[in-house]
This record gives sequence, C-alpha cells and structure tokens, in this order.
Amino acid sequence: MIAIARSSAHRLASSKLHLQNFRAIRTICSSSSSSESSNSQHSWSNLASIASVAVTGVIGGAASIAMCENSHDESGVKKAMGQNGEININPDYQQLENDITASNDIAVKKQLDVNKSLVCATSTTDTNPKTGMTPAEEAFEDLTRKAKRHAGGLKIFSGNGNMALGLEIARNLDLNLGKATVGRFADGEIKVAIHENVRGKDCYVIQPTCPPVNDNLMELLLMVSTLSRASARRITVVIPYYGYARQDRKMQARVPISAADVARLLEAMGIDRVIAVDLHCGQIQGFFGPRVPVDNLDGGVIGVDYFGSKDLHNPVVISPDAGGVYRAKKFKEGLENKYEMEAGLAMIIKQRARAGSIDQMDLVGNVKDADCIIVDDMIDTAGTMCKASDVLIAKGARRVFAFASHGLLSGPGNDRIANSSMEEVVILNTIPTSPQRQANDKLTELSVAELLAKAIFNIHAKKSISALFK
Repeated sequence: MIAIARSSAHRLASSKLHLQNFRAIRTICSSSSSSESSNSQHSWSNLASIASVAVTGVIGGAASIAMCENSHDESGVKKAMGQNGEININPDYQQLENDITASNDIAVKKQLDVNKSLVCATSTTDTNPKTGMTPAEEAFEDLTRKAKRHAGGLKIFSGNGNMALGLEIARNLDLNLGKATVGRFADGEIKVAIHENVRGKDCYVIQPTCPPVNDNLMELLLMVSTLSRASARRITVVIPYYGYARQDRKMQARVPISAADVARLLEAMGIDRVIAVDLHCGQIQGFFGPRVPVDNLDGGVIGVDYFGSKDLHNPVVISPDAGGVYRAKKFKEGLENKYEMEAGLAMIIKQRARAGSIDQMDLVGNVKDADCIIVDDMIDTAGTMCKASDVLIAKGARRVFAFASHGLLSGPGNDRIANSSMEEVVILNTIPTSPQRQANDKLTELSVAELLAKAIFNIHAKKSISALFK
C-alpha cells in the first residue's frame, strides 16, 4: 500500500493536479489507519479505489486494486505506518506542495503567452482587398463555412422553375445542389428521379410556381412525393413565388379559392414546412394546417438596403392600393430605423374596370417635390405601376421609383416599364430573368438568395427566423 501511495504522489506532481486532490488521499490514508477493519482485504480494496479516483481518476485501474487485494499482510502495513498511525508518503510535504504550486504557475504563464501570441497574430487591421475582411474575420468565416458544410443531414434540391436561384442558395450555404433529374417523357409527362441517398435527411426543395405555373407546380408535387417515398426525415418546400396567390377569396359566386387548393395539394403530398417570399396576402399562411408552419419572408428588407444607399430627396413611400398600406408602412419604417431617413407615406386608391384594367386612380397624401417609391408585392403587366407613376408626376413628384418582390412582367410589362415615366424599377430574382429584362435599362434585379439561405440555415439549426428582419 505504501508503494501505491508513493506512486500516487509522484503522479500527482508530474501531472500538476490540484493540491486538494493530494490532501484528499493523505486524509483518506490517515483515517483508514485508525480503523479496526484496516487489515481486512475488503477495506484495503476500497481504500485503493477511493485513492485512485481522488488522485488521477485512474492510477492503475484494476491492476492497482488487485495489488492491494494481495497486500493485506498486517506486518507490512505496520512497517509503513509511523508512530501516530500516519502513512509516511513524503517526509517533506511542504516542499512538495511548493513545487506543485510553482509548476502550476509556470504552466499558466506559458498558456497565457501562447494565447497572447495568437491574439496578436489575428488582431491586425490589414484587410484583404478581395474579401474586405481582416485575417481574424477570414478565419471566423472559414470556421463558419466548415460548420455549414458539416451541418449533417441537410440536402438542397431544385426544380426547373428557377435553377439559377437554387444554385445561388446552395453556394451561399457552401453546399452542393442535390443530384436529381426533373425532365419530361416523350408524351410530356414529368419525370423525376433523385440520384442520392436522402433517408433520414432534412430536404429543402426550391421551386417557385411561376409561369409556366402548372408545370412548375406539378414538378414540385412530384419532387415532394419522391423524397417522401425515399424516407426523407423532413421536407421543406422553398417557394420564392407562390402561384395562384391572387385567388385567395371568393369575389363572386361559383369561383374557387385557388390559393387554398394549392396549399391542400402540397399538404396532402406530405410537406413539413413552407418558406415563401412576400405572399400576396398574409392569410395564405392559414390555408396550411397547424402541422405545416409557414415562414413568409419579407423581401422588402432587400429593397430597404438598396434604396437606403441612394441619395433620395424628401422620400415618400407609396402604396398602389389599400391592401398594400401595411407593406408600404413597413418599408417606410425600415428606411427610418436603419438609415435615419425621414420618409412620408401616401396611398393610391384604384378602381378596376376588370382584372388587369384600371379605370381611375386617386392619390391620398402629398408628394410635391418628393422622390417617390412605389412598393408592391408583384408587377404583372405593369399597367398599375405605370399609371400610378403618371399620377404621381402629375401631382408634383420629383422622381418616381418602384420596388416589387416578384417581377412577372407578363405580356407587354417589360416594354411598358421601358417606356414609362419611372426612373428605376427594382425587383428580386424570385422569378428567372430573361434577355429582354436584362436589356431593359430601367430594370434592376436584386438577389434574394442570401435571405433564403439564411432562413434555411436558421431553420435547420433551430434558430430564430424573425432575427433576420431586425
């Protein structure tokens, strides 16, 4: 036992353990010497076990305990005891304590020197001209990319609706787009095949239901069905543009509520979550059951950043109809809170003769000598937007800009914008672009990929989505 105690003391000094552990074994040994059962095999086994845990957790494992079980000779134990019953572990206990304290101080000082050198190496203010980041920021960014890459269980797939946006989202997440075939059979039927294992994975399908609406919607439904039958753990559909959204209520007899019917179709296929950008109306979120949560991302935050960097004179945010006042109000508050712009708010009341045709427009608010920003969720044929611009110019507006999350630009929409009185029209890339749009000098397209990538990452990492809009 004395040999084991001495070995424990040497291990304690060499590994720089805390002195309290050393005192603990000394106390255990001292108290055990006065016990009547100290000469029993069972008592010495327990003492060895306790001493082993107190000093190093495991001094010699089962071998040390076995040695103690064989070392229960009473004469041998008495020889190791002093006159007062103490085990003579070290004749100069105070010197050993001082040595351990000094070695601890040296180790701490060395670690502090290492930390200081690391901080000095990464605290330089020199920035990389390509990335605009310091070495410390680049190192942190690299760690973030590795964390995203090894997030585990995250798969991104895209249909043919907007493949360019899907690739950009995957690039922002530092992931590869999932391998899949979405094509057509000879008779025009849609063919879907997933070429990688998705069992137990969290799958995200990026597919806007933009024109051709029915083809893109059918692709989305079949991709969800394929992933569900392949035992994916969770399926989230990312719908940057939600088709059929304008048919959200019955305006007359014997018409469908198509937005709700599309939601029921998606839910019946087994989706677990929906991510959308600027739904035409908020109540579409309620068309999905409570089992399928919907995250309606605000594309206006991208527009706020764009117009906040412009030199605007007396800005006024315009809502083109009564239903968009809340959207315009949020846009105005974003300019005020983030860029300290004193912006006004106005509204245009329009009366439609029929769908897609405006009969009359009236302005509520003052726009004289102001830079106006018309904010809407989508631009279809651009008739409303162009006519609203003419009304604002007639009321004394200095310049007219427009922002919309979804630029459908159906029919003559692109030509109308090119020939309008508007200074600039800003849209997001929720719908794939075309050569005609790129040739339009008045049209500016911003990317929504970073916003969607952050939403996907936060959902997968179980973080807040609302934090993206603060």
